[in-house]
Amino acid sequence: MINKGSVEIVLPSVLAALGVVALGLWLSVGRRMEFAPRLPGADGVPSRGDLEQEPPPQPTGPVMLGGKPSSLKGSWPWFRGPRLNAISTGGPPLARTWPASGPEKLWSVELGPGHAGAAIDQGRVFVLDYDPAAMADTMRCFSLDDGAEIWRNSYPVEVVENHGMSRTVPAVSGPYVVSFGPKCHVACWSVESGECLWLLDLVGQYHAKVPNWYAGQCPLIDGDRVILAPCGDACLVAVDIKTGKAVWESEKADNWEMTHVSILPMTFAGRKMYVYCGSGGVIGVSAEDGRTLWRTTEWVGKMATCPTPVEIGDGRIFFCGGYAAGARMMQLSAGGGGLEISSLFELKPKQFESEQHTPVFYEGHLYGVRTKAGGEQLVCMDLEGKEIWNSGRDKFGRGPYMIADGLILLLNDQGRLTVAEAAADAYRVLGQFEVLEDAHDAWAPMALAEGRLILRDLVQMKCLRLAAL
Repeated sequence: MINKGSVEIVLPSVLAALGVVALGLWLSVGRRMEFAPRLPGADGVPSRGDLEQEPPPQPTGPVMLGGKPSSLKGSWPWFRGPRLNAISTGGPPLARTWPASGPEKLWSVELGPGHAGAAIDQGRVFVLDYDPAAMADTMRCFSLDDGAEIWRNSYPVEVVENHGMSRTVPAVSGPYVVSFGPKCHVACWSVESGECLWLLDLVGQYHAKVPNWYAGQCPLIDGDRVILAPCGDACLVAVDIKTGKAVWESEKADNWEMTHVSILPMTFAGRKMYVYCGSGGVIGVSAEDGRTLWRTTEWVGKMATCPTPVEIGDGRIFFCGGYAAGARMMQLSAGGGGLEISSLFELKPKQFESEQHTPVFYEGHLYGVRTKAGGEQLVCMDLEGKEIWNSGRDKFGRGPYMIADGLILLLNDQGRLTVAEAAADAYRVLGQFEVLEDAHDAWAPMALAEGRLILRDLVQMKCLRLAAL
């Protein structure tokens, strides 16, 4: 017979012992190694292909439409151009004077509602369009010569217009063109035939959340890999460009969600990395295996974070956003076997902010359109954040801009093209032309190759000749 007193004495001791055992088991079994990369097939976790999920949509198949690729060899193969900096180099000289009617308009095509920019490669122009009638994301390939459509292919997905539909720039490398759809479908297409080689559904496979106003992230091709930021079960993933199979998956970044930001590749202290701004902060992961190298919550976008981080050099990165986010210059440093990032200075929204487009770093200065709170002016800043000049009465809204042959090319919301000198001493306009008739919401990034500028508004895409004759 066990008396009550014995129970009162022994029971707490037993419970304490069980608690110690449970804690030991948790420590030895339940904890995960911090920042460990997830290598499919090597981490003990089933591959996403083995998990129960809805299959991605099935492409309808390519349709050949008779257009022929141009013999022109210039390339703007992905978002922000060959060097991912929105600077065009090596093409033919651009004109400095034009007739009153402006640059020659070579061709024009109609598109579905959206802000998807073009990529140019191998004499072809690639655009991920949305076809409202077919309710399908549609990859379209045009001739750079005359705009004649070469092929198209699509897959069904329901998208309801919300400030446009598609809004990303495809990426082209050799025989492959990769697209990122409004609802986070990533597809790889044959440049020659338009055949869909593989298709991923980041929502179904990684539990990504479609951003408000749909996905704005542009795919990044780095060698034989496509780098994506689902920011769901994995923050970043690298997939084989030939197969779409995961090479590595980074760890989940707390409860961060996907933003409209594209990924910045950079190298610092001998470490190649990918930098991404999620909803909760900024992360840098190893290009080799996806291992987290650093993260910070010191920079967080306020609402719809769109501009990509800008690499300045020496480990400096410039971040900006709209909707009162302002801007911040940050600095990477190496020490203790790891990397850290800290803030150098902050800019208030009236000093600089950008709702959509990424500033351009050129010859020691930053050029960008300071939207909304800052008056929608083009500004030139030094690397301490000091304003050197602004465009005064010239306003550009949310339109795109780039630098080519020492010139700044800017498009405003209504389709007016401004050509100015890319000079740090003053704002000097060389010409302004209405190049998109009856335009509105001309927000898509521009593309330039062989002196030909591809631009668009909500429903039309046009090619202009900017090369000097």
